[in-house]
Amino acid sequence: MMEWPPPSTSPSPSLVVRSPRQTVSLIRNRRPHRDWAPSSRSPSFAARDHGPKPSEVYGFVGSITTVIATAVYLAWAYTPEPVLRSLGITYYPSKYWALAVPSFVIVAVALSMGIYMGLNFVATPPPTSFSTIFDENSRERTTFSPAIEEERPIEPISDISIDQINNLMFGDR
Repeated sequence: MMEWPPPSTSPSPSLVVRSPRQTVSLIRNRRPHRDWAPSSRSPSFAARDHGPKPSEVYGFVGSITTVIATAVYLAWAYTPEPVLRSLGITYYPSKYWALAVPSFVIVAVALSMGIYMGLNFVATPPPTSFSTIFDENSRERTTFSPAIEEERPIEPISDISIDQINNLMFGDR
């Protein structure tokens, strides 16, 4: 009587599947056979391996939705009311909102940009403040004088003092 599976043909430990999730991951990670040429793959095989990315799908759906919403808005805004009634469309917002909503949105965007810039000006210290020169993250330059000049290490990162900047920019004026 023979044993099943024969000892010489037992699966390797890396190919043992214990759950459906592992089966799917093994199918996705399976490499194509060496004899296959890239041109001999069918398009459906490539689509299964490399499906559309979620960002591409969201972008496509978003662009189609935007086009449809714009077409509906323009049809509502520019079609006269008697034509809409003759088509059987009797329940729709007032035409006042066709101009009011875009106007409100434009004013809100302009005001929010102005408020944002104003808050940045309020939060920025004046040019005469020492906080524009020194703050809690400033690093003073350390002086290092080794005995032998050749063994001098690379200096640590530090801020340049205002005296050195003035000397570099304005010299001996």
